[in-house]
Amino acid sequence: MPITLQQVRQNCAKARARMEQARAEHWAFGAFNLDDEPTLKAVVLAAKAKNAPVLVEVSAGEVTDIGIQNVRDMVDNFKFEYGVEMYINLDHSPSVEDAKRGIDAGFEFIHIDYSQAKKDATEEEIIEATKEIVAYAKFTGALVESEPHYFGGSSNLHTEKIDYEEIKKTFSTPQSALTFVVETGIDTFAAAVGNLHGKYPVPKKLDLNLLQELRDILPCNISLHGGSGTPGHYFESAVKIGVTKVNINSDMRVAYHDTLLKTLQENSSEYSVSKLVNKDVVPAVQKVVEEKLASFNAAGRAVI
Repeated sequence: MPITLQQVRQNCAKARARMEQARAEHWAFGAFNLDDEPTLKAVVLAAKAKNAPVLVEVSAGEVTDIGIQNVRDMVDNFKFEYGVEMYINLDHSPSVEDAKRGIDAGFEFIHIDYSQAKKDATEEEIIEATKEIVAYAKFTGALVESEPHYFGGSSNLHTEKIDYEEIKKTFSTPQSALTFVVETGIDTFAAAVGNLHGKYPVPKKLDLNLLQELRDILPCNISLHGGSGTPGHYFESAVKIGVTKVNINSDMRVAYHDTLLKTLQENSSEYSVSKLVNKDVVPAVQKVVEEKLASFNAAGRAVI
């Protein structure tokens, strides 16, 4: 059953206050991609075990597969059943219309990524699209996240090496980041400091000095996309600096994929795949989420 507008506004107000609290207390929300119900269950079980607040997020692909209202209903059902603190983020929404649908569905967090669909979008176009969503989100109080340029990589297991010299060309710069934040009025800035979507053959390296410079100058929240494949000590430093949201997807997908393959091979006569998923896959993904929550200093922070 859809939640009421009053409930949506209450959820958004709580999410906003909790992001401020996370920054003050130096911990971060993990934002974990929701591919299907077992993935959601794994995140919920991890949140329950660690008594940690979490975000679950869907991008355009998951919205198409699951349905935007179904996502809202599934999350609310699991929240009620398990008693966890959980919010929804619409990740990398490729258009103004898609972002508005997320707000209308009662999502507490909205990431408008205009350059995701239009990679040659000018900064002016990105600013105007973002400003429109910031204004629209005031109706519910949803937090809006954005960045001034296309963010590279993909949520997959990559085989190529990371070309850091190329990636550095798209690093955030403090002054341009501040200008973007001031012009758009966003709540959260998606920083580019070496983070990259996907999981690669070598660990990622974050420029913590640059991250500190961004934290010193920006008045809003800071998020890190592409958290998979990043050594935990970077996250521990990032939350001390003041990052309050870290996105994780590929690490979970790799655990899901590899565990499912293994359990299918070991149980070739079992045709109830859902039994194997619940028995082996959900715990494997849950373990990944729990490890991330520990790195984000989020354990024990839930407020129900």
